[in-house]
Amino acid sequence: MTLDRAVCDELLSTTRAVRKRLDLTRPVPRSVIEECIALSMQAPTGSNSQGWRWVVVEDADKRRALADLYRRGGEDYLTTASAQYAESEDAQTQRVFGSAIYLLEHLHEVPVHVIPCLAGRPPENVPAAMMAGMFGSIFPAVWSFQLALRARGLGSCLTTLHLVHEAKAAELLGIPDDVMQVALLPVAYTVGTDFRPADRPPASTITHWDAW
Repeated sequence: MTLDRAVCDELLSTTRAVRKRLDLTRPVPRSVIEECIALSMQAPTGSNSQGWRWVVVEDADKRRALADLYRRGGEDYLTTASAQYAESEDAQTQRVFGSAIYLLEHLHEVPVHVIPCLAGRPPENVPAAMMAGMFGSIFPAVWSFQLALRARGLGSCLTTLHLVHEAKAAELLGIPDDVMQVALLPVAYTVGTDFRPADRPPASTITHWDAW
């Protein structure tokens, strides 16, 4: 099979963190979420552990409770950072914080919350190599899930602020103690699909060959 490189490149370069353009009124079929999770399971995973676990939240009361934990975990940080950048000439970062505040206010309205998890927890004072291996076994699957959503006209945004209150989220959703939440993705169809690549510096400015 020959992949269409232009299509692949567009998918990779236009899968954005979507917040303001999430359609808060259009239902998301379970079958679409299941398709995207099935595709994510083809992602590489350390030692072939296949420790991915997914909690998909449709219930409105539970979404509202998760959104409350999210606000409690991140409101001070986001409002302070947003105010700091308000006078900045960095328009792109201003837009990012503006959309982050929007999500803070509307997360409970997003029709589906998806929480990727990993079976197992790191021990105390875990070496960096083990932590890298653990997260390296889940985040490729998360990104594959987000790419699959984009290909189907849906958007998402990887957030972690609710993890400040991970234990409360686990109690709300019945997640076992030996399963680690790693993110919360608000998922919805997007308002339009005309996403563009972000403004980034040339790759040469962050690449080192053979030595730093």
